[in-house]
Amino acid sequence: MQPSDTIQETLNTPVTGRYDVIVVGGGASGTVAAIAAARTGARTLLVERGGCLGGAATANLVAQWVAFFHGETRVVGGIPFELAERVQAAGGSDGFHRYVMGEAAGTPFPLRVLPFNPETVKWVLDGSVNEAGVEVLLHTTFARALVRDGAMAGVTVETVQGRLALLAPVVVDASGDALVCASAGVPFQDDGGERQPCTLSFRLSNVDVARFRAVPSDQRRALVLGGLRRGELFWESLSFVSTPGGTDAICLMSRIQDIDALDARDASRAEREGRRQIASIVGFLRREIPGFENAILADVAERVGVRETRRIRGRHTLSEEDIMQARSFEDSIALGAGPMDRHQPGGTGIRLYAPPQPFEIPLRALLPVDVEGLLVCGRTLSATREAMAGARHMATSMAMGQAVGTLGAIAAAGGRRPANVPASEVQQRLAQAHALFRREQVAPQGQPA
Repeated sequence: MQPSDTIQETLNTPVTGRYDVIVVGGGASGTVAAIAAARTGARTLLVERGGCLGGAATANLVAQWVAFFHGETRVVGGIPFELAERVQAAGGSDGFHRYVMGEAAGTPFPLRVLPFNPETVKWVLDGSVNEAGVEVLLHTTFARALVRDGAMAGVTVETVQGRLALLAPVVVDASGDALVCASAGVPFQDDGGERQPCTLSFRLSNVDVARFRAVPSDQRRALVLGGLRRGELFWESLSFVSTPGGTDAICLMSRIQDIDALDARDASRAEREGRRQIASIVGFLRREIPGFENAILADVAERVGVRETRRIRGRHTLSEEDIMQARSFEDSIALGAGPMDRHQPGGTGIRLYAPPQPFEIPLRALLPVDVEGLLVCGRTLSATREAMAGARHMATSMAMGQAVGTLGAIAAAGGRRPANVPASEVQQRLAQAHALFRREQVAPQGQPA
């Protein structure tokens, strides 16, 4: 069979559920979108391809939420901050910590993050969606968007039962790869260039984290550069977080280049290449890095972490200028903190710089053109490549999720299209839920107003 050959299929797919809002993708943004929709009164379904919620935080072992704070100013509240507090109360984190990104790359960037045990986050999210009344389908893969007269009517999915149809007037695409948007015919940003590299994370146990922290940063950088010269490391990173207790290291140190994560063969190659790199990195850490001499490989993420694939064409395209010039938007529904974080395609470096102020994200950037009833959140928002690099962090994505989940529920309840719901209605609900979405809501001293 030649690559251009096709086969024609005729499918009779049973309709097994009707909802107000369907969220496709149970990562950070999708989980919050589903909770927000259900709390706003919508019958809500959350569809996730893996066996747990949390996405990059859990399945990808990133193990920290970034961008709750711009400097010392908290800029994300609402459901995301509630989840952060729940994780701490469950013993999965000992609170926000100062963390330095890019230190081994010679571009140190301090910020406040919430490191956590990903296993605790899994059951905290389970409990939160259950309390909200969200129906969850795990191990369920999106198949096709159902579009009628230019508007969403639902989705089809593949499950262990086979193919199922699920109907709803509002669908939130939180898939990370804009899978629903692609199926529905939404156009995408096309600014060329290579995509950022992927990372396969891993966890080491039996690590003396305190001993490592005592090593001066210039010595760490020298060790990393030596590992790069010998081909044992793959970018300028000694990046890891530790769960409460400080005896493990969850490492984001692989760098998998030249990957189109939307290509099945590339995605498969990325997993194998990630494991090959981890074998080399673990040997380097044990031999060269103080505190890692007796480290044991305890876990490898279930899938590679992807930084960049599709970005939709929405009703506003967030730009680097919007962020760096701190532009205000009447329809702002979330605040971003950065950093502007771009991993060098084809190289070993990273570009990090700070927005001067928390930046506003307009609701229009989450509304795709051409298809009604379809919303997005997370890294597939309508943004330039540079702006996406600053807006893709998980706390920011969760804030977007709360906004579109709220909008979807309001629209479904009134029989309206989401694009016809005034942003002020969404903002009013967000304010009632203690979300932060305008710069004037945060005091200059760093405390929420």
